[in-house]
Amino acid sequence: MRELDKADAVFEGGGVKGIGLVGALEHMEERGVKFQNVVGTSAGAIAAALVAAGYSAADLGSILEELDYRRFTDLSMLDRVPLIGPAVSLLREKGLYQGDYFENWLRELLAKAPRKVRTFRDLHMDCEKPGSRYFYKLQVIAADLSRRKLLVLPWDIRDYGRDPEDLDVAWAVRMSMSIPFFFEPVRIQDGGGSTCYIVDGGVLSNFPVDILDDKSVNPPWPTFGLKLVDRVNDQGLVDEEPSRIRGPITLLKAMFETMLEAHDARYIQQKNFDRTIAIPTLGVKTTDFGIRRDRSEALRASGRRAAEQFFQTWNFEEWIQKHRVPEVMALRAMAAADHASGGPEPVPAMM
Repeated sequence: MRELDKADAVFEGGGVKGIGLVGALEHMEERGVKFQNVVGTSAGAIAAALVAAGYSAADLGSILEELDYRRFTDLSMLDRVPLIGPAVSLLREKGLYQGDYFENWLRELLAKAPRKVRTFRDLHMDCEKPGSRYFYKLQVIAADLSRRKLLVLPWDIRDYGRDPEDLDVAWAVRMSMSIPFFFEPVRIQDGGGSTCYIVDGGVLSNFPVDILDDKSVNPPWPTFGLKLVDRVNDQGLVDEEPSRIRGPITLLKAMFETMLEAHDARYIQQKNFDRTIAIPTLGVKTTDFGIRRDRSEALRASGRRAAEQFFQTWNFEEWIQKHRVPEVMALRAMAAADHASGGPEPVPAMM
């Protein structure tokens, strides 16, 4: 069996639940896994950015131990107006919290990271040519509500007349983690001068685990998905716990949690589930900003256990034979048939 020393990773979003990702990362690093390209949405984008900047899983654990998540709920002056402030803030600013504290917190961490990261110019993959889909070590997922479009950053920042090289990483992650209604969306002008509202990428895709796949039969290393789930049943399948709705606030929470999680949970393919570490979140919710230390530690331990159980049965060669070979052969057959009828050239053989 091929020795597992390199891997790509895709981190699912989930707000505070992202603590569970750290435990899984700790076990993977102990196994000798060195992460190459990483992708993340929302809380997953935070983890991915810090990994790309050179922080170890142990570093992330120490950072989270000192973090007071309640500081992320930074209120504007308008929000502090008694009784009517939050409602008016939602109407005028499109979110309860500003998100400035988070952005500054992450920017400081990236500046102190081993790679000293500020913009995506600092996150080149040396072995890749400019323009390659793998050129940037980090990619984050956001959603443009105005244009109804999924954004893969830094690449798609070109739609707004900006250079991907100069995109501030903390600002990009801020876009990805702007949970609708809770955080103010990021406003940005598109090429035509219209204002666009950018929010949490989970609105459209919270777990794009196949985003790094190439067309080769024999990829050089695997891509692992790290997915946050309510719980896993005895058959190893995701078993989501129903939301308890008691009034308008809990209804609002249930609405956006469904929006962020249900699509990818419904349509995840077997090939992706087979390479996914499903991390039970122990009842912790996306916006549990006041999470207690013992709950945080339990969630981190849950991630570690999930990774340990996953690697007891993981076999890269078996995954390739089960999923990649049939998929690529089918694509080549379709391309050959299309070419025979006057279409484009067939998909080349890539080994």
